[in-house]
Amino acid sequence: MLKDKGEWMTLSQAAELLGVHASTVRLWSDKGWIPVHRTPGKHRRYLRSEIELWAKASDRSHTMEPENIVQFALRRIRFQIHEGYLENESWYQQLDDEDRRQYRESGRALVQGLTSYLSAQGKDALAEARSVGYEYASRGVRSNLDRIEAVRAFFFFRNALLESMIAIYQEAKVPAGAAWGELLTKVLAFTDQVLITLLETYRILEDKNP
Repeated sequence: MLKDKGEWMTLSQAAELLGVHASTVRLWSDKGWIPVHRTPGKHRRYLRSEIELWAKASDRSHTMEPENIVQFALRRIRFQIHEGYLENESWYQQLDDEDRRQYRESGRALVQGLTSYLSAQGKDALAEARSVGYEYASRGVRSNLDRIEAVRAFFFFRNALLESMIAIYQEAKVPAGAAWGELLTKVLAFTDQVLITLLETYRILEDKNP
């Protein structure tokens, strides 16, 4: 059992104290960024004095490194997929079960490519974006999607990524500034290159098979 060292709080209570969403506190706990204790039943518990001290001493912007933000976004994209948002997409309705399974992996491919892009430099960075763009195009062709539907599929995952990143910054109460602007610029540069490569690949394949 947890020793009585002070006032214990649940996950929701800790989130309310910090002014963020409970899912944000859960992620911070799992990453080891915030003091957390476990009951014998594996439930998270927080000591108020520790959380208050952490809140005063911590600069949350330090925990919001680009790679971490992207990984948080991946979790949110998975949630959107599990919630059935894909079912309403016209391009998704055209796919069989196997093609749907592969497209559900597209969110992971986009996030993993972006993570590599953020840590790469110069030509290596652009190569990562082109690789993801080629993968999206190849998947669209194999699924018999036309160019417009393939772009719509890409937009679904691109928009889910951007919306997730913005939500994470808002929940963590990270102030807008140069760091956020720089990250957003990199994300847009990456996804723009992915889209260009997707369209170029479709054109090449259409020229080969008029």
